[in-house]
Amino acid sequence: MTRTRTRLERGRNALGPALELVHTGRAPTRAVLTTELGVTRATAGAVAAELQTLGLITVDARPAAAGSQGRPSHRLAIADNGPVALAAQVHADGFRAALVGLGGRIVATAPGCVTVPADPARVLRQVVDAGAQLLRDTGRQCVGAGLAVPSAVAEPEGTALNPLHLAWPAGAPVRDIFTDCLAAAGLDVPGFCGNDINLAALAEHRHGAGQGSPHLLCVATGHRGVGGALVLDGRLHTGSAGLALEVGHLTVDPQGRPCHCGGRGCLDVETDPLALLAAAGRRPGPEGSLLHQAGEMLRTEHATDPAVRAATGTVIDRLGLGLAGLVNILNPDRIILGGLHRHLLAADPDRLRATVERHSLWGRSGSVPVLPCTLDHDSLVGAGELAWQPVLDDPLAVLAA
Repeated sequence: MTRTRTRLERGRNALGPALELVHTGRAPTRAVLTTELGVTRATAGAVAAELQTLGLITVDARPAAAGSQGRPSHRLAIADNGPVALAAQVHADGFRAALVGLGGRIVATAPGCVTVPADPARVLRQVVDAGAQLLRDTGRQCVGAGLAVPSAVAEPEGTALNPLHLAWPAGAPVRDIFTDCLAAAGLDVPGFCGNDINLAALAEHRHGAGQGSPHLLCVATGHRGVGGALVLDGRLHTGSAGLALEVGHLTVDPQGRPCHCGGRGCLDVETDPLALLAAAGRRPGPEGSLLHQAGEMLRTEHATDPAVRAATGTVIDRLGLGLAGLVNILNPDRIILGGLHRHLLAADPDRLRATVERHSLWGRSGSVPVLPCTLDHDSLVGAGELAWQPVLDDPLAVLAA
């Protein structure tokens, strides 16, 4: 005799898509969830109830505003005390560890501004230990761990091929080292690794300025250098081996500064925090990150100091030229800028947008919006997204095992 499947069994394949809809804010009510999944109200209710049982979301039985079918609907939200991912970021000025919940929410952070040693294992041990302490302090369940690094990360090997602004050796097996550090800290969770700007773009696409953009270009300065990332048809594009969008090595001034890649005048050395400080005639200070120093100079002196204003204009023109070349090649529907580039946009948005339009074929026929990234610590949030992805793919397989 054939057994009739329960509503939850019929909807099990919908658990992951349902969780992603709540995770990205696209299903605030059960009625919207029903419509987006294309299932019956009863099946959507069973799916939401199972996600609540897993401790991932809450279902508020008090009706919200009328749903898509004109009926009051239960509200869906991320569980306040649910599981978290351990997220870690290493950059030229140190590291930061964080716990990231569903919805891209940062639950706790632990900064560590240190000189990053040439041995990647040393700093990864420090950042994992900091994250493990956050887990002990909060008592949260950990679903996995993600690491953001300022380098292209080759796949499937998980090696950092060009950590130019760290003293790490090229090809360092950072994902394997990260996984070993997690095990040494007593964390029995999977470890993932990615390029910091790729992960920033992923976070912004799901939770920030890139939401709803099918063809998103993200360009950002880290603490040193410039990176880029591309979302195509709603998915992060990393190329055949994880190495796509090395935009930092576009030439914007053939007579410019020598670049680490062997060229001259690349975005990497013409539009990062050090470039802005140098153009303004400022020496980097002994304390604090270059990103912080350049941002503070823009915030406090752009309006009053002619040298800072002139340096800002020069760097904006170089950045705009590089963005225009990328628009011609990639035809994005939106550009988002992070790091120092976000502050340059705020300082003189008209100049930057006009430069992109002037040098871009498509900018003349249809302006491409240039917007600031909106998330704090977006690379950390993106590292958390890497760790959350297996749960988004199959919540029961990960959490009910």
